[in-house]
Amino acid sequence: MTTPHAFDWNRCSALWDAWWNGESDTPLFNIRIEPPKGGTALPPKSYLSMYDFSTPPEQILEEEETWLSAFTYPEGSYPSFWLNFGPGVLAAMLGGEGHNGMDTVWFTPGRWEGADPEHIHLSLDRNAPWFQRLESLCRAANRMLNGRIQVGITDFGGALDILSTFLPGEALLFALYDSPDEVKRLTWEIHDAWFQAFDFFHSLLKKNPGWSAWDGIFSSKPYYMLQCDFSYMISPEMFAEFVLPEISASCRRLDRSFYHLDGKGELPHLPQLLAEERLGGIQWVPGAGNPPFTEWEPIYREIANAGKKIWLAPGGDFDGASRIMDATGHPERFVLCDAVPPERESDLLRFCRRYGAE
Repeated sequence: MTTPHAFDWNRCSALWDAWWNGESDTPLFNIRIEPPKGGTALPPKSYLSMYDFSTPPEQILEEEETWLSAFTYPEGSYPSFWLNFGPGVLAAMLGGEGHNGMDTVWFTPGRWEGADPEHIHLSLDRNAPWFQRLESLCRAANRMLNGRIQVGITDFGGALDILSTFLPGEALLFALYDSPDEVKRLTWEIHDAWFQAFDFFHSLLKKNPGWSAWDGIFSSKPYYMLQCDFSYMISPEMFAEFVLPEISASCRRLDRSFYHLDGKGELPHLPQLLAEERLGGIQWVPGAGNPPFTEWEPIYREIANAGKKIWLAPGGDFDGASRIMDATGHPERFVLCDAVPPERESDLLRFCRRYGAE
């Protein structure tokens, strides 16, 4: 175990590459050990947008590094934080506006308020305040952290999730029927802007050890967790027409990718995702009010049988995680991302050693 100032990134990257390439016979565990309660380190704000934009980026990064230095990192785990500006933040760079609540962030249409689909034309606005704030944080992180800590890219959001900011409520659902060609045009405009932003912000993080997003997965090559939460409300036929082509194109543009499958309403789309050859894995999240991950063994088995990798957050339930992993017959395809309090350290290490991890 180690801390950010004594971290072996070459060893970490080699472990993750072996797992990504199917050369490892063990799962990966990015489960770090939290600092003791009552310590001097205080967690930074979860949403970086909640810092007033006049707050120097250096101050925010100092708080992040102090907090991360209080953790310990078993092998496979690594010091990281991500530029959390709320899911779908790309909307605030395409003419929309971002807003902070007590414990949430949301986005509104901004200059596209009330516009019909045919009158909306989306492109990346590098003068947008939220774009410039992210840019300043990336530049400062590259300079200050000097590669000691992995900086995860912000949660840009899925194409239709972003589009739903500009066509809120039922508007996007109606547009799928009334203006399908306009929805597709806007989807590809978002796709192009998405990758412009992705490439630009990563170009500022030249000293970053690799690529990561909000999910805890590390990659030595360009990676992202793709998603379309909006798909909860549409049929598999509509998913095939309006969502899958853009997801497939994103998989082709990225070296490595996962898909965030959120809630049982998205399960009808799982067969199409599993058939996408270039998609690396699935993050299945049952969602609030549904049974916990331990009750979804058939879903994990289906994903594993398709040859995909699987993200899992055990929430400290190591026995439940073992049952799920063993039931699939492919524990080596799992990556487990979490944090545990120091009193669970021995349980965590015993769990890791059960699968041959150091």
